[in-house]
Amino acid sequence: MKSDYKAMVLSCIDPRFQSIVYNYLKKKKLNGKYSSFTIAGAAVGVTANKFKKWHKAFWDNIETSIQLHRIKKLIVINHRDCGAAKIINGKKNFSKINETKVHKDSFQKIKKIFKKKYPKLKIELKLISLDKKIENF
Repeated sequence: MKSDYKAMVLSCIDPRFQSIVYNYLKKKKLNGKYSSFTIAGAAVGVTANKFKKWHKAFWDNIETSIQLHRIKKLIVINHRDCGAAKIINGKKNFSKINETKVHKDSFQKIKKIFKKKYPKLKIELKLISLDKKIENF
């Protein structure tokens, strides 16, 4: 099956961010050109040991998307005020610094695994906030 898909998007289930992610992808002219995998925490959910049971589902899904849709890159969109990041942070104060560290750690882990499994594919790492500010990692 030949397709015009370009990317797989990993994003979070948080309802506050669905339209923000959709509009961001629309602005990048990716409507109809990406596979979507949505899970609590996005990269946090597929890299943190706390959510280990979820990891296989993501990697199996991306493998299938690569085979069926010939995707060329993975776009990972984590978000600020993330409940999964708060769970990983534990009972420590959840400051912007702590939150950024949780996201940065998840980005480093997913990038390392992705580049090892799929060295020819690109990866984009984004952290988005409710005010639609996007940080690149």
